[in-house]
Amino acid sequence: MKPRVLVVDDEVGVRRALERGLSAEGMEVVTASDGPTALRVALTGAFDVVLLDIMLPGLSGYRILQRMRADGVRTPVLMVSAKDGEVDQADGLDLGADGYLVKPFSFVVLVAQVRALLRRGGGARRRLTLGHLVIDRGLREVTWAGQDVSLSPREYAVLDVLASRAGSVVTKDELLRTVWGDEQAATRNAVEVYVGYLRRKLDAVGAGEVVRTIRGHGYIASTPDLDNALGNK
Repeated sequence: MKPRVLVVDDEVGVRRALERGLSAEGMEVVTASDGPTALRVALTGAFDVVLLDIMLPGLSGYRILQRMRADGVRTPVLMVSAKDGEVDQADGLDLGADGYLVKPFSFVVLVAQVRALLRRGGGARRRLTLGHLVIDRGLREVTWAGQDVSLSPREYAVLDVLASRAGSVVTKDELLRTVWGDEQAATRNAVEVYVGYLRRKLDAVGAGEVVRTIRGHGYIASTPDLDNALGNK
């Protein structure tokens, strides 16, 4: 699976440039243009790195970072801002940022810092959260509103892949490759069968809307709040 990066900046030119550049470096990029949207998306824990501006509409990057750490989201955060004062940088690092890059910056340096955070970030995505659904990847446990959801190893693996790409479509081929690997007997039909098993178990605890089919494309794990934040239909 590609490294997943959340880019948060209110300047459309910066977002587009970083999305193009990081995608060309083999990363999956999700963007957000304001503070409240960025917070909703970041709290899923479904990213390997967050690039976070400070001056944002609705909620500052400092407050987003503070809330992430308070909620136990350990995603590495690289603050990217025009604020170049020593106090600004110290504030960001004190709140839990893993790095601070001043605009204008060299894209080569930014990519190097992102890759360094990816190397150091093992275990950062230990917990994934989609509304009331929580996946503890260390314990391989799933709960919905505090209630245990019993899944087979294969069902858990399917949910884990979908939730780790929360808000984005995962194709059948991607699920087949990631969950079944080199098993020659596995087919797309196996993906459909196990997604069906997973949905039935989620539906039994009231979480049936978390995993949806995107006809002609694949599957998505999301919530109405996340869909609104990302503009998903």
